[in-house]
Amino acid sequence: MILVFDVGNTETTLGLFEGDALRAHWRLSTDVPRTADEFGVLLHALLRGAELDPSAVTGAGIASVVRPVTTPLIDACRDYFGVTAIAVDGRSRLPVVLDVDEPRTVGADRIVNTLAASRIYERDAIVVDLGTATTYDCITAEGVFLGGVIQPGVRTMADSLFRRTSKLPLTEILPPRRVIGRNTEECIRAGVIFGAADSIDGLVRRIKKEWPTGSVPLVVATGGLAETLRPYCAEFEVVEPFLTLHGIRIAHEILGGAGTGHPR
Repeated sequence: MILVFDVGNTETTLGLFEGDALRAHWRLSTDVPRTADEFGVLLHALLRGAELDPSAVTGAGIASVVRPVTTPLIDACRDYFGVTAIAVDGRSRLPVVLDVDEPRTVGADRIVNTLAASRIYERDAIVVDLGTATTYDCITAEGVFLGGVIQPGVRTMADSLFRRTSKLPLTEILPPRRVIGRNTEECIRAGVIFGAADSIDGLVRRIKKEWPTGSVPLVVATGGLAETLRPYCAEFEVVEPFLTLHGIRIAHEILGGAGTGHPR
Protein backbone atom coordinates (compact mmCIF):
# COMPACT_ATOMS: atom_id res chain seq x y z
CA MET A 1 0.00 0.00 0.00
CA ILE A 2 1.14 3.52 -0.78
CA LEU A 3 0.88 6.54 1.54
CA VAL A 4 0.45 9.85 -0.28
CA PHE A 5 0.57 13.39 1.09
CA ASP A 6 -0.85 16.56 -0.45
CA VAL A 7 0.71 19.31 1.69
CA GLY A 8 -1.23 22.54 1.22
CA ASN A 9 -0.84 25.89 2.92
CA THR A 10 -3.72 25.27 5.34
CA GLU A 11 -4.36 21.53 5.32
CA THR A 12 -2.41 18.39 4.56
CA THR A 13 -4.53 15.71 2.95
CA LEU A 14 -3.17 12.20 3.14
CA GLY A 15 -4.42 8.97 1.73
CA LEU A 16 -3.60 5.28 1.66
CA PHE A 17 -3.90 3.50 -1.69
CA GLU A 18 -4.13 -0.19 -2.37
CA GLY A 19 -3.55 -0.38 -6.09
CA ASP A 20 -5.63 2.45 -7.53
CA ALA A 21 -8.24 2.25 -4.77
CA LEU A 22 -8.18 4.90 -2.02
CA ARG A 23 -8.59 2.81 1.14
CA ALA A 24 -8.58 5.69 3.66
CA HIS A 25 -7.93 9.41 3.85
CA TRP A 26 -7.39 12.05 6.52
CA ARG A 27 -6.87 15.82 6.86
CA LEU A 28 -4.32 17.47 9.15
CA SER A 29 -3.57 21.11 9.89
CA THR A 30 -0.43 22.10 8.03
CA ASP A 31 0.41 25.04 10.28
CA VAL A 32 0.95 22.84 13.35
CA PRO A 33 4.74 22.34 13.55
CA ARG A 34 5.64 18.64 13.81
CA THR A 35 8.91 16.77 14.02
CA ALA A 36 9.57 13.58 12.09
CA ASP A 37 8.87 11.57 15.26
CA GLU A 38 5.57 13.37 15.82
CA PHE A 39 4.55 12.68 12.22
CA GLY A 40 5.58 9.05 12.56
CA VAL A 41 3.60 8.44 15.73
CA LEU A 42 0.57 10.30 14.34
CA LEU A 43 0.59 8.39 11.07
CA HIS A 44 0.83 5.05 12.85
CA ALA A 45 -2.09 6.06 15.09
CA LEU A 46 -4.23 7.12 12.11
CA LEU A 47 -3.62 3.84 10.31
CA ARG A 48 -4.31 1.71 13.37
CA GLY A 49 -7.43 3.77 14.11
CA ALA A 50 -8.70 2.81 10.66
CA GLU A 51 -7.80 -0.84 11.37
CA LEU A 52 -4.97 -0.74 8.83
CA ASP A 53 -1.56 -2.32 9.37
CA PRO A 54 1.31 0.21 9.18
CA SER A 55 3.69 -2.57 8.14
CA ALA A 56 1.69 -2.96 4.90
CA VAL A 57 2.96 0.43 3.66
CA THR A 58 5.44 -0.20 0.86
CA GLY A 59 5.92 3.30 -0.53
CA ALA A 60 5.12 6.98 -0.12
CA GLY A 61 4.70 10.05 -2.32
CA ILE A 62 4.57 13.73 -1.41
CA ALA A 63 3.35 16.82 -3.27
CA SER A 64 4.12 19.79 -1.07
CA VAL A 65 3.89 23.57 -1.39
CA VAL A 66 5.21 24.02 2.18
CA ARG A 67 8.91 23.15 2.26
CA PRO A 68 9.34 23.07 6.07
CA VAL A 69 6.84 20.20 6.21
CA THR A 70 8.41 18.14 3.45
CA THR A 71 11.63 17.08 5.19
CA PRO A 72 10.05 15.83 8.45
CA LEU A 73 7.51 13.88 6.40
CA ILE A 74 10.26 12.26 4.35
CA ASP A 75 12.14 11.40 7.55
CA ALA A 76 8.99 9.98 9.18
CA CYS A 77 8.33 7.73 6.18
CA ARG A 78 11.90 6.43 6.34
CA ASP A 79 12.08 5.95 10.11
CA TYR A 80 8.57 4.67 10.83
CA PHE A 81 7.64 2.84 7.61
CA GLY A 82 11.02 1.97 6.15
CA VAL A 83 10.29 3.59 2.78
CA THR A 84 11.91 6.39 0.82
CA ALA A 85 9.23 8.94 0.02
CA ILE A 86 9.21 10.43 -3.48
CA ALA A 87 8.69 14.21 -3.46
CA VAL A 88 7.22 15.61 -6.68
CA ASP A 89 8.35 18.99 -8.00
CA GLY A 90 9.12 20.73 -11.29
CA ARG A 91 12.26 18.61 -11.76
CA SER A 92 10.45 15.26 -11.52
CA ARG A 93 10.67 13.16 -14.69
CA LEU A 94 6.95 12.85 -15.33
CA PRO A 95 5.05 12.68 -18.64
CA VAL A 96 3.79 16.25 -18.29
CA VAL A 97 4.93 19.41 -20.05
CA LEU A 98 4.89 22.69 -18.15
CA ASP A 99 4.26 25.07 -21.05
CA VAL A 100 4.56 28.26 -19.02
CA ASP A 101 7.12 31.05 -18.66
CA GLU A 102 8.61 29.76 -15.38
CA PRO A 103 8.16 25.97 -15.18
CA ARG A 104 10.18 25.59 -11.97
CA THR A 105 7.70 27.82 -10.08
CA VAL A 106 4.68 25.60 -10.82
CA GLY A 107 3.41 24.09 -7.56
CA ALA A 108 3.64 20.35 -7.01
CA ASP A 109 -0.12 20.15 -6.59
CA ARG A 110 -0.68 21.61 -10.06
CA ILE A 111 1.84 19.19 -11.56
CA VAL A 112 0.12 16.13 -10.14
CA ASN A 113 -3.31 17.54 -11.05
CA THR A 114 -2.05 17.77 -14.64
CA LEU A 115 -0.82 14.19 -14.49
CA ALA A 116 -4.03 12.84 -12.95
CA ALA A 117 -6.42 14.71 -15.26
CA SER A 118 -4.59 13.70 -18.44
CA ARG A 119 -4.30 10.04 -17.37
CA ILE A 120 -7.79 9.59 -15.91
CA TYR A 121 -9.96 11.66 -18.28
CA GLU A 122 -7.78 11.59 -21.42
CA ARG A 123 -9.18 14.88 -22.69
CA ASP A 124 -8.55 18.58 -22.29
CA ALA A 125 -9.56 19.70 -18.82
CA ILE A 126 -9.88 22.64 -16.46
CA VAL A 127 -9.17 21.47 -12.93
CA VAL A 128 -10.66 23.78 -10.32
CA ASP A 129 -8.83 23.06 -7.07
CA LEU A 130 -10.61 24.55 -4.05
CA GLY A 131 -8.05 25.00 -1.29
CA THR A 132 -6.45 27.96 0.50
CA ALA A 133 -6.30 29.42 -3.00
CA THR A 134 -8.72 28.45 -5.75
CA THR A 135 -6.60 27.45 -8.72
CA TYR A 136 -7.67 26.77 -12.28
CA ASP A 137 -5.29 24.37 -14.02
CA CYS A 138 -5.56 24.31 -17.81
CA ILE A 139 -4.49 20.88 -19.07
CA THR A 140 -4.51 19.17 -22.46
CA ALA A 141 -5.31 15.52 -23.04
CA GLU A 142 -1.62 14.94 -23.76
CA GLY A 143 -0.56 16.20 -20.32
CA VAL A 144 0.49 19.75 -21.20
CA PHE A 145 -0.02 22.32 -18.43
CA LEU A 146 -0.96 25.53 -20.24
CA GLY A 147 -1.13 27.77 -17.17
CA GLY A 148 -4.25 28.95 -15.41
CA VAL A 149 -5.68 31.27 -12.80
CA ILE A 150 -5.08 31.74 -9.07
CA GLN A 151 -7.60 33.53 -6.86
CA PRO A 152 -8.16 33.67 -3.09
CA GLY A 153 -9.84 30.54 -1.77
CA VAL A 154 -13.36 30.51 -0.38
CA ARG A 155 -12.28 30.24 3.26
CA THR A 156 -9.47 32.75 2.68
CA MET A 157 -11.98 35.35 1.47
CA ALA A 158 -14.30 34.59 4.38
CA ASP A 159 -11.47 34.87 6.92
CA SER A 160 -10.46 38.22 5.47
CA LEU A 161 -14.04 39.43 5.81
CA PHE A 162 -14.18 38.42 9.48
CA ARG A 163 -10.80 39.97 10.32
CA ARG A 164 -11.43 43.30 8.66
CA THR A 165 -15.03 43.95 9.74
CA SER A 166 -15.35 44.32 13.50
CA LYS A 167 -19.13 43.97 13.64
CA LEU A 168 -19.48 40.80 11.59
CA PRO A 169 -19.48 37.57 13.62
CA LEU A 170 -17.27 34.59 12.83
CA THR A 171 -19.61 32.37 10.83
CA GLU A 172 -19.31 28.73 9.86
CA ILE A 173 -19.40 28.42 6.09
CA LEU A 174 -22.45 26.24 5.48
CA PRO A 175 -24.67 25.93 2.39
CA PRO A 176 -27.07 28.93 2.37
CA ARG A 177 -30.81 28.36 2.33
CA ARG A 178 -31.59 31.48 0.32
CA VAL A 179 -29.89 34.38 -1.43
CA ILE A 180 -31.59 37.13 0.57
CA GLY A 181 -30.42 36.53 4.13
CA ARG A 182 -32.74 37.32 7.02
CA ASN A 183 -29.94 37.65 9.59
CA THR A 184 -26.25 38.47 9.53
CA GLU A 185 -25.02 34.86 9.39
CA GLU A 186 -27.37 34.04 6.50
CA CYS A 187 -26.15 37.15 4.66
CA ILE A 188 -22.52 36.09 5.10
CA ARG A 189 -23.14 32.51 3.97
CA ALA A 190 -25.02 33.68 0.88
CA GLY A 191 -22.32 36.18 0.01
CA VAL A 192 -19.45 33.73 0.47
CA ILE A 193 -20.95 30.65 -1.21
CA PHE A 194 -22.96 32.26 -4.02
CA GLY A 195 -20.24 34.83 -4.61
CA ALA A 196 -17.61 32.10 -4.90
CA ALA A 197 -19.81 29.96 -7.16
CA ASP A 198 -20.58 32.79 -9.57
CA SER A 199 -16.91 33.81 -9.61
CA ILE A 200 -15.85 30.25 -10.42
CA ASP A 201 -18.44 29.85 -13.17
CA GLY A 202 -17.47 33.21 -14.66
CA LEU A 203 -13.76 32.44 -14.71
CA VAL A 204 -14.34 29.00 -16.22
CA ARG A 205 -16.39 30.55 -19.01
CA ARG A 206 -13.62 33.09 -19.69
CA ILE A 207 -11.03 30.31 -19.78
CA LYS A 208 -13.14 28.32 -22.25
CA LYS A 209 -13.31 31.34 -24.57
CA GLU A 210 -9.49 31.50 -24.64
CA TRP A 211 -8.95 27.73 -24.94
CA PRO A 212 -6.20 27.26 -27.54
CA THR A 213 -7.32 23.94 -29.03
CA GLY A 214 -10.51 23.06 -30.83
CA SER A 215 -11.68 20.90 -27.91
CA VAL A 216 -14.15 21.85 -25.22
CA PRO A 217 -12.37 21.18 -21.90
CA LEU A 218 -13.91 19.02 -19.20
CA VAL A 219 -14.35 20.94 -15.92
CA VAL A 220 -13.21 18.92 -12.92
CA ALA A 221 -13.58 20.19 -9.35
CA THR A 222 -11.31 18.92 -6.60
CA GLY A 223 -10.17 19.91 -3.11
CA GLY A 224 -11.80 20.22 0.27
CA LEU A 225 -14.71 22.44 -0.78
CA ALA A 226 -15.50 20.76 -4.10
CA GLU A 227 -18.53 18.89 -2.75
CA THR A 228 -19.80 21.99 -0.92
CA LEU A 229 -19.70 24.10 -4.10
CA ARG A 230 -21.01 21.35 -6.40
CA PRO A 231 -24.72 22.34 -6.17
CA TYR A 232 -24.00 26.00 -6.94
CA CYS A 233 -21.43 25.81 -9.77
CA ALA A 234 -23.14 25.19 -13.10
CA GLU A 235 -19.80 24.67 -14.88
CA PHE A 236 -18.69 21.69 -12.77
CA GLU A 237 -19.00 18.48 -14.79
CA VAL A 238 -17.01 16.09 -12.59
CA VAL A 239 -16.28 16.34 -8.87
CA GLU A 240 -13.32 14.29 -7.66
CA PRO A 241 -12.31 15.59 -4.22
CA PHE A 242 -9.12 13.49 -4.19
CA LEU A 243 -7.80 14.08 -7.70
CA THR A 244 -4.51 15.41 -6.30
CA LEU A 245 -3.99 12.26 -4.22
CA HIS A 246 -4.59 10.14 -7.31
CA GLY A 247 -2.02 12.24 -9.15
CA ILE A 248 0.57 11.61 -6.43
CA ARG A 249 -0.18 7.88 -6.60
CA ILE A 250 0.29 7.88 -10.38
CA ALA A 251 3.52 9.89 -10.03
CA HIS A 252 4.81 7.37 -7.51
CA GLU A 253 4.10 4.52 -9.94
CA ILE A 254 5.84 6.31 -12.82
CA LEU A 255 8.89 7.33 -10.82
CA GLY A 256 9.49 3.76 -9.75
CA GLY A 257 8.42 3.76 -6.11
CA ALA A 258 10.85 3.06 -3.32
CA GLY A 259 12.17 0.00 -1.58
CA THR A 260 11.01 -1.03 1.85
CA GLY A 261 13.26 -1.09 4.87
CA HIS A 262 12.78 -1.89 8.53
CA PRO A 263 10.31 0.55 10.14
CA ARG A 264 10.06 1.02 13.86
